Amino acid sequence: MIRIDALWVAVAPVDMRAGAERLLAQVVLVFGQARAHHAYLFANARATRIKLLIHDGFGVWCATRRLNEGRFLWPAADTATLALTREQFEALVIGLPWQRLEQLQVITRV
Repeated sequence: MIRIDALWVAVAPVDMRAGAERLLAQVVLVFGQARAHHAYLFANARATRIKLLIHDGFGVWCATRRLNEGRFLWPAADTATLALTREQFEALVIGLPWQRLEQLQVITRV
């Protein structure tokens, strides 16, 4: 299994035709460097496809996910990057409202 210590979101949309090398160049441009055991998440302009780039210390891995219906809940473009917890990442990639995870874990009304 690939170890991931930190998960980062590049908020600006990316062309999904980009391969691992172009995404790695985007990571260096946006984040300043690609750190070992860090994962970087990108989406297209419509937020229907995402790509995950992982630097494992020896090379990079690139994974893709797309939705046939609906969109990923992508963060607003008020910042260039955003760090995610593992729970937020898992919710984001399956289309759940990851920004409200803490609120969803508490029942306040019946």
